[in-house]
Amino acid sequence: MEQQSVKRILLGITGGIAAYKAAELLRLLMKQGMEVQVAMTEAAGHFITPTTMQGLSGKPVFTDQWDASAPNGMAHINLSRAADAIVIAPATADFIAKLAHGLADDLLSTLCLARNCPLIVAPAMNREMWQNAATQRNIAQLLADGVRVLGPDCGMQACGEEGMGRMLEAERLAQDIAAFFQPRRFLGRKILITAGPTYEVIDAVRGITNRSSGKMGYAIARAALEQGAEVVLVSGPTALAKPHGAQGVDVVSAAQMFEVVQQQVGDCDIFIGVAAVADYRVAQPSEQKIKKSAATLTLELVPNPDILAYVAGLPKPPFCVGFAAESEDLAKHAEQKRCVKNVPLLVGNLAQQAIGSDDNELVLFDDSGSHVLPRADKLTLARLLMQHIAQRYEGASK
Repeated sequence: MEQQSVKRILLGITGGIAAYKAAELLRLLMKQGMEVQVAMTEAAGHFITPTTMQGLSGKPVFTDQWDASAPNGMAHINLSRAADAIVIAPATADFIAKLAHGLADDLLSTLCLARNCPLIVAPAMNREMWQNAATQRNIAQLLADGVRVLGPDCGMQACGEEGMGRMLEAERLAQDIAAFFQPRRFLGRKILITAGPTYEVIDAVRGITNRSSGKMGYAIARAALEQGAEVVLVSGPTALAKPHGAQGVDVVSAAQMFEVVQQQVGDCDIFIGVAAVADYRVAQPSEQKIKKSAATLTLELVPNPDILAYVAGLPKPPFCVGFAAESEDLAKHAEQKRCVKNVPLLVGNLAQQAIGSDDNELVLFDDSGSHVLPRADKLTLARLLMQHIAQRYEGASK
């Protein structure tokens, strides 16, 4: 599987109040392993200082077209050639107009005109400025020129008015920028994913659950979205925000999750069962709280539906990917589960290393053997897993 190469981003900041969000965007891009170089307009310095951005990036911030530190005196050429993409966030109405008409009267506008890499802009302005016919013509021109426009969003603005024009939040922008670099392997494909724990009621206040955080399933949903898939994410109780663009369906119990999967699976191309579904539920839950006493309490447990086995056993099943969290003998138990459930790919991990953590190590089991994905953050693993699924799915479809 191909490894993700380090992407180099030139982050351009223009003079709008949303410039404060650029600091968080810079942090999030670097957290994803990207190299970020900052360039600012003179107006941007009235809202956030170059010192702040230098402190966060660890690199000098460029503001002057005539910067003498550039060896050849051509900072606008050097900066654009070193970038895999230029991101302007925030992009003011004035700067968007410059881009649309090819103006180059400062460092940032000049390097955008001189670029040989993709340009991404995140508009940020007052709602009336955004709705103005001139701005809409300029945005249409940028789109026609192949510029990627992210946003804007609708909401409360710094001026006290409410409407379209807010810059997207930094977390959303960071996700969209990361997605920009991902191969679109799953365009036109629907992927159904289960994630998180289930909760099985004992009485009015108690239940049986597990320690699954849902992080791996949500990371896989995000990776699938990045690669162009339509994603339905069926999630048990978690504290996580749904990835933008996913159709989220919240459930509590295994029976509810099974019901939603039955409803959704008919037109899906790939099913990925990441959820830590409870194997058992209480046969007769109490509607009222069971009062504590000195007597022994016995609960009768009955098996829950086996969601993965059901999907894999359909007359025309989607490509099925199962998960196995084991506490010992991972290879033995995971391969056994793959054969019993009759799925082409099973992802195994040691539960004690994975549950609740932000990173993990995975082992993929398929007909060709086992494949180790070395320890990494869960989003990186999810992207590598989706690469492997794409290869297996394409092979199975031929």
